[in-house]
Amino acid sequence: MQLQVMNSPFNQEQVELLNRILPTLTESQKIWLSGYLAAVQLFSISGIPSAQLRTLPAQINEQIISKEITILYGSQTGNAQGLAKKSARKLEGIGFQVTVSSMSDFKTKKLKEVQNLLIVVSTHGEGDPPDSALTFHEFLHSKRAPKLADLRFSVLALGDSSYEFFCQTGKEFDTRLEELGGIRLYPHFDCDVDYDESAAEWLNGVLDSLSETQDGSAPQVHESAHQAHESAPQAVESVYSRTNPFKAEVLENINLNGRGSNKETRHLELSLEGSGLTFEPGDSLGIYPENDPFLVDILLEELRWDPDEMVTVNKQGDVRPLKEALISYFEITVLTKPLLEKAIKLSANEDLHELLSPGNEEELKAYLTGRDLLDLVRDFGQWGETAQEFVSILRKIPARLYSIASSLSANPDEVHLTIGAVRYDAHGRERKGVCSIFAAESLNPGDTLPVYIQHNENFKLPQNPNTPIIMIGPGTGVAPFRSFMQEREEMGAGGKSWLFYGDQHFVSDFLYQTEWQKWLKAGVLTKMDVAFSRDTEEKVYVQHRMLEHSKELFEWLEEGAAVYICGDEKYMAHDVHQTLIKIIEKEGGMSHEKAEAYFADLQQQKRYQRDVY
Repeated sequence: MQLQVMNSPFNQEQVELLNRILPTLTESQKIWLSGYLAAVQLFSISGIPSAQLRTLPAQINEQIISKEITILYGSQTGNAQGLAKKSARKLEGIGFQVTVSSMSDFKTKKLKEVQNLLIVVSTHGEGDPPDSALTFHEFLHSKRAPKLADLRFSVLALGDSSYEFFCQTGKEFDTRLEELGGIRLYPHFDCDVDYDESAAEWLNGVLDSLSETQDGSAPQVHESAHQAHESAPQAVESVYSRTNPFKAEVLENINLNGRGSNKETRHLELSLEGSGLTFEPGDSLGIYPENDPFLVDILLEELRWDPDEMVTVNKQGDVRPLKEALISYFEITVLTKPLLEKAIKLSANEDLHELLSPGNEEELKAYLTGRDLLDLVRDFGQWGETAQEFVSILRKIPARLYSIASSLSANPDEVHLTIGAVRYDAHGRERKGVCSIFAAESLNPGDTLPVYIQHNENFKLPQNPNTPIIMIGPGTGVAPFRSFMQEREEMGAGGKSWLFYGDQHFVSDFLYQTEWQKWLKAGVLTKMDVAFSRDTEEKVYVQHRMLEHSKELFEWLEEGAAVYICGDEKYMAHDVHQTLIKIIEKEGGMSHEKAEAYFADLQQQKRYQRDVY
């Protein structure tokens, strides 16, 4: 609205000046100015000397901006996103004005306007940012990043200490924000796979720091647009979650592989009836598995402790028999550097101390690979005086995430999974995947399994059902695309769909073969190309099939198709990425640099999405 002499107490010259300056102000500047003018009037009435007003702008500014908080998250599987939104609800509940955004959606030009910033970010692969954080991470580490002298920030980093570059992305954000002039609102926190208590401690620390800045005055409670959006779903939200999993009944547990296969892939159907849990295609199911009882028995024999001895398992003081705790609560199949650093305090073994000495990083890395707690116990001798002392160094067994292989619309109150059983030999004995073998060897119809839904906004079908989709998922990576097809069939989607699928043998390893054929016949699936690597003299993979159809694939991209990849990140996903660049370069008649830019646009438009592990 334009000011006029008739609708304001200003003269013509003042109106013209105000109409020129007001549209150029940011929201923060408008708030600051209104607060400053109010304070000037108040101090004028109180008779305070005008000299003291010179210090008011900084004081008022500090109090006002402390009520506005921006939370940016970078999430691959949804953990960081969930924590960011949970933090926002807590902050809004005590009156702060909070903006929550994925890093991929945040406009970098607004960064200079942000004065309180909370970063919640995971680390993916070998120390890499998650897909949704890549662009923001690159911007912040480029020469285009602005100076941030007015910024106060804090970083919550999520990771897995079994990886060498634990919480690397969070550490990089923390360091870079300081380099750009930002001031830490609260020290950054590194969280392991069991992150709930650490994340709560971090948020409480942030709140304390914000309260100190507020000088004891609570922020005004108000309803923001985000607050209304976030609070609405809470009324129907399930009571079951990551920290309170639902005991889902097993309905079916079937081996999908045929006779003669050297693989075992389980199709698991679970009942969600009565849970209130909901999900969308692209989401994952978290499962809390149990360790192999046989492995636990061997471990207890080596340790020579009473299996029935009661031990405390957490900070809340819950106790369980030692054997039960090792089966269902503690992780025993993975070794990490932090675990060994705790273990040396319980051992006088010189070899273990030497392994952890500076300069032996490569030897330590080699030792950790493929070994478990039983190896550690056998290799380095006695472990403290009590069982309690020993289990206190162990971390909680983490949940395993699996891409959901069904649509809730097509299968109400059910969730389906596709799980490949992991068995291999290493360091002289057989090793087994904790959750996959638990599913393959221990679960029967009627049994129950503790589960929760992990929402993943980074792997979603296009909002427009007429958008073409290209799905690339060899092996168990095909799971979410079964969900996609069920959902598109239920909604009568008109968009074309193309699946690239691969495995070892056509006869024994073609997962869900009859379902794909049914969808092809019905027109739900437009096109399917397969690659069975062991059925030909030269191994053929999905990326080879993509190259064979490069012209048509590029035409689909030009028509606006979205590309989805699910499966192994280190090899398959990397190769598919490079193959797409080659196809864009060749069929688009582009230089390599322009092909890379074209690909970057796909990512920015969320037309290239990955669910990789």
